[in-house]
Parts: sequence; structure tokens; C-alpha cells
Amino acid sequence: MTLRFYDTASAEVRDFVPLVAGTASLYYCGATVQGMPHVGHIRSAIAFDQLTRWLAHRGHRVTVVRNVTDIDDKILAKSAQSFSPEFSGGPGEIVAEEWWALAYRYEQEFLKAYDALGVGRPTYEPRATGHIPEMHALIQDLIDRGHAYPAVDDSGDVYFDVRSWARYGSLTRQNIDDMQAAPDADPRGKKDPRDFALWKGAKAGEPASAGWASPWGTGRPGWHLECSAMVTKYLGTEFDIHGGGLDLRFPHHENEMAQSQAAGHGFANFWMHNGMVTYQGEKMSKSIGNTVSPAEMLELAPARVVRYYLGQAHYRSILDYRPTSLQEAAAAVERIEGFMGRAVQALADGGTYSFATYGTVPEAFGNAMDDDLNVPAALAVLHETVRLGNTALTEGRLEEARGALHQVHDMLRVLGLNDVASGPAGDGRETGALAVLVQAQLAARTKARADKDWAASDAIRDTLAAAGVVVADGPDGATWSLKRG
Repeated sequence: MTLRFYDTASAEVRDFVPLVAGTASLYYCGATVQGMPHVGHIRSAIAFDQLTRWLAHRGHRVTVVRNVTDIDDKILAKSAQSFSPEFSGGPGEIVAEEWWALAYRYEQEFLKAYDALGVGRPTYEPRATGHIPEMHALIQDLIDRGHAYPAVDDSGDVYFDVRSWARYGSLTRQNIDDMQAAPDADPRGKKDPRDFALWKGAKAGEPASAGWASPWGTGRPGWHLECSAMVTKYLGTEFDIHGGGLDLRFPHHENEMAQSQAAGHGFANFWMHNGMVTYQGEKMSKSIGNTVSPAEMLELAPARVVRYYLGQAHYRSILDYRPTSLQEAAAAVERIEGFMGRAVQALADGGTYSFATYGTVPEAFGNAMDDDLNVPAALAVLHETVRLGNTALTEGRLEEARGALHQVHDMLRVLGLNDVASGPAGDGRETGALAVLVQAQLAARTKARADKDWAASDAIRDTLAAAGVVVADGPDGATWSLKRG
């Protein structure tokens, strides 16, 4: 089956044909590092990590760019309110945290969350503040082409002229006259209230370190401009896929597309957007207290369970969080790990097992992933393979069980679930060691039962249970799995 993805710009699922055969270029919007990561940020990163892994599995050499917005109105406002003894200016003096220090501190928090949940590092992760010359060049090009202008009030602002670009609004299929005014700069310097800022002149009270010299005066870049300049530097003026959360379609991505295409760039061939995360059907909001952070999720469940939950829905759909969501994900992960532990227990030679062979995902799994990254359908194949593998083990068909084990391992690898915890879904070494230890305990328990030493049998079972190992007695003997949650 041909790879097919939904393109927001054309509002249809289209065949994916890379601009350069055998490669794939992907840019997705990273964080504005003004605070701690929220679950929406991580859901988006996991969705595009799954896309990256699948493109690579299908034989593409993937270049991934994820930006960091490290200069922004909100970052400046947050830093002015951030006080800590760590940022003291002298004996007894406490000063506001520098904006760049706050941005760097939160950037590290995002990286911790990405790493904890198995989100692969991008090929390049540029910061906005490192690409000011590229932004100046793009602004000047837009001015020269008649699509941008310096503010008429000499504020140092430069705006994109939305009415100069006939296709403005095409990404989100809006009529320009129905749009709200752009709130990113003082409207007194604009020709049209919908014109958005490419460059923002320095304002009184802002730190001098937050301004850069430019042909239009000291200032800093507008949010939308940053992405256009950075993606062009690393992926060229035309690339395969631009991604991000659904909330970024307007105004951010609409403005990105307009300014880039107005500069003569082909820009993104596909626009892909992931859905939002809600809390019991309502939008998450700090003001009403219904938010849950990645850190809070990781306190409630292992990383593999959290990644399974955040990556289980179709990337374009809403993911609804409920108090039982992680328990349900844990049960699903436990079934998978239980089979893998049982299979390795049956197949390991001397306590070790190797998953050296890759590329054995079932055809139905591949078809699901090719069809606009249909992870729910792919997970259905994964769980059906687990079921068939368990049946094969019970009936003594070990080669069938081995095939199922390798398929399950490779499906987990593609979904990124092998990169977020040790245990039965790991690389085999931890699993083999655990299997040997547990099997020795089960053998001792079997002997105790044969000797009718019920106290010893119960003691072994209780010891295993205390270690999180669940023992199940069946007609073919005892089996075990790991308790989760």
C-alpha cells in the first residue's frame, strides 16, 4: 500500500511522494519555552515521532527539524516576574531572572519530558535567537516584493501586508474580511488590523538584551517569521511535511505559509496537524483546574504506559483524558508484556534472548500505518498478534510463538514503545535475566506443590507477588506476568 497522509491545505488524504526519492523532510513546531511542558506539547511530539519512525521503517532517510521559540512576549513577561535567590545581584539583593535563562531552563524541562517518553531527538533543533540574520533577509525580500512594509508610525515594527497576498486564508479556508485583527503589535502602525508583525520594534521597559539591530531599528522577530526562516535554512525553500498541533493552524501556520509563499518559496508539500487533549470532554485549562501534566502522568504510571496512552489515538482525533485512562493503558501494556515475558521464558536459551531481526511487522499493521498513520488500527493488529502468540504458546507451537514474539517486538519498536522502559518489551537482556530468576522460583514452587508443602508453595507465590510478578496456574503449569500500575 502507498503511504498516504491527510493534508490540511487540500483537505484530503493524498499519496506521499517525497520531493527527493528515498528521503523525507519534516518540520514540526516545538515549544515556546515560557513554562513547563503540558500534555498537549508531548502528545504532538509523540505523534510526529511516530510519523518519523514509520517513514524510516518504510525506507526513507528522514531529516527532522523541531524549533525552539526562545524569544517571545510571554517569555519576557514571565522572566520579569520570576524571582529566586539563584538570580541575586549582590548581597541581600534579589533580581528578576534573565529572559534567556528562563527560556533555557524550560527548554531543558521539555527535553527531559521528550526523552522520558521516547521522543527521538530531531536532526536539528534550532533556536529562534540563533537565526536573526536569516529573518532579516526574509523580511527584506518580502518588502522588496511588495508584501511587507515598515510601520507608518516609526515604531520600528515591520508588518506583512495580508491583502497583498491573494491566497491569504487558504490554509484554514477563511475569508480575510471575516478574520479578527492580529493582536501581536500596536495597530496604529498598520495598514490593515489583520496585518501581522514580522519585526517588533523595541519597547520601553524591555531588556536591552532582548533587542537586535536591524535595518528598521532595534527589535526582535515576530513569532510567525521565526519558523519560516529556520525551516528554509535547514530544509530549503520546499520540503515534504510541516506539522504541529491543531491549535497552530491559525494564525501561526496560516501566516507562515503566506509569508513563505509570498517570498517565492514552495514551502510545505503536506500540512499535518494533531488533535488536542481534553479532560473528560472539556478543554484543559489551568483556570478551571482540569489540567494534567506529563510529569504528573509519569508519577501515576511507567513511561511506557504514558507513551502508550498519549500515542494510542489517531493523531488527528481528540484524545480525551479521564481518571481511568492510564489504568486502561496499563492493562493493555501488561497484556503485551505478559505475552513477551511468557514467550521469552519458553524460548530463551540459557536465560538470554536476542531480537536482532527487524522488519517483520505484519502486513495488516503496515497497511494501517500507511493509511494516514492509523495507529488505532495498528494497535488492533498488535493485540491480535499477542492473542495468537499466547494461543501458540499454550498449544506448544513454539515456532509460531517465536514469530509472534518478533512481530510484537518490531511493532513496539515502530511505535516507540521499546524506548521508554526496561522490562519484557526491552532488548531481551533484562527479560532473559528476569525469566531465569522467576522460572527458578516457579520450579521450586512446582516441587513444593508436588511434595504437598503448601506453606512453601504459598510463600514463593507471595514473594513473587510482592516483587510485582503475577503467577497464574493453568492446565499446562504456571505462567507469570508483571503487574503494572
